[in-house]
Order: sequence, then C-alpha cells, then structure tokens
Amino acid sequence: MKSLDLSSVLISEKDGVASLVLNRPDKKNALNGQLVFDLKKALKFLETKSMVKVIVLSGAGNAFCSGADLAYLQGLASNSYEENISDSKSLSELFLMISHFPRPVIAKVIGPALAGGCGLASVCDFIIAEEGSIFGYPEVRVGFVAAMVSTFLIKQIGERKARELLLTGKIISATEAQKMGLINKVVSKENLENEISALVENLKANSPKALQVTKELFSSFRYLENSQEVNRLAKINADFRTTKDFSEGVSAFLEKRKPKWTTI
Repeated sequence: MKSLDLSSVLISEKDGVASLVLNRPDKKNALNGQLVFDLKKALKFLETKSMVKVIVLSGAGNAFCSGADLAYLQGLASNSYEENISDSKSLSELFLMISHFPRPVIAKVIGPALAGGCGLASVCDFIIAEEGSIFGYPEVRVGFVAAMVSTFLIKQIGERKARELLLTGKIISATEAQKMGLINKVVSKENLENEISALVENLKANSPKALQVTKELFSSFRYLENSQEVNRLAKINADFRTTKDFSEGVSAFLEKRKPKWTTI
C-alpha cells in the first residue's frame, strides 16, 4: 500500500487490515492539530482502498490517547475566535469520519483513553481494552466542556450514564466502562492481540458489501442529527475557550494547583 507522509500517525496494511497508530508516545499520544489532521488524511486515503476491510486504531507505547496536548492547550488561549472555531470543527469532522467510515473501525486501547482520547475511542465501532486501561471525560475538572462527543456518548450509553461521566469528570476502569456499555470487551494485556485478531477475522469473514450497507444504515439513522449537532457543539466548544474558567482551569492544570473558579 502506498505510504502517506504523516508526521504523527503510522499507517500500514496487511491481509485487508489497516493499522492506524497514534505516534506521539512521549506525549501519551495526546491530541493536537497535527495529529487530528493526520488522522483525517489517513482515513480519506483508506476510504479509497477497496482491499482494506477493517481498521484497527491504537496508540504507540503505553497509552491510547491521554487527551489534549499541554502545548496545544496553552496555545488555545491565544487563538482568535475564528481559529478556535476552525480547530473545533476539525475535531468534530474527525469524529464524524470515524463514526461513519464505510468499514468497521476497532479501537485497541492500552492505558489511558481520556477526554478527547476517550471521544476518539467512543466513535469507533468496537472498543477492545486491556484490563489496565482507564476511561473518562475529565474536562470539567480543568474548566472545559466535553461538548462534541456528548451527542455520540448519549446514544451509546444513555443520558443518565452520560451525565454521570460528563458532570463528575471521574476516571473509570475498563471493567466499569464495560458495565456502562462504553466499551465492548476487557481482556488481559497478554490476550489483547488475540482478541483483536479474532474480531478482525470475524469481520473479514462477512460480506464486505453487507458490512458497508449495515454501517450506512447506522449512519442514516443519525447522520443528519450528528452532523447538525457537532457543528453546534463545535461552536460551544470554541465559545467556552474564551471564558475565565477555561483560562483559569488550564493555568491551574499546567501549574499543578487547584483552580479558583469564577462564579456562575
């Protein structure tokens, strides 16, 4: 398969399975503009490759994705409103691309899948996690809002559980995440590859056209709603970046101190 010039994502294909690896292990594969751009470029490329039947999304090293990069967070405060809107929409486009990709996408999770990283896993068709993984949306703890993923999360685990995760910002174990319906399966680290391989072989044995149409059915149920919602939520995301709570929360997080919230 022709290689792509990607600085933060590794891409490979073997026997009909494309592997996308977030490749910022020194940053626990934290999200920034470049990583989002590279993932979108990789997905557009893979969509044109008929030999690819399944995609496996994972992170290099001992993390799936720890959320937003610290340097990226610092830069948000100095962005113009238009830049923040564009940045928010870029992430929302990535979520939609994964959710509506015409072939199955499996998230293979080791270690943390937090904030935007949890959102990234959540929009995949399957999440298989090793037992030491952790999940959560801790945005409220740093003065931010998990806006764009909320529309997907509510459909996956229901409003009651979504409220629990998004309002408390708590971090949960893989076992808890499975009980909530957030992920499909928890396995030992030693058995993770075998579990992924078994799921891949199951999917590859099915009719490619039937898989595609089945995914299109799911997309048709919610595509318009999700597309409209994520655009609205991207604006909320960008708007919130201009608040004092966001500025204080990011500063406190970077300085490892307790934030001093403003009054509502």
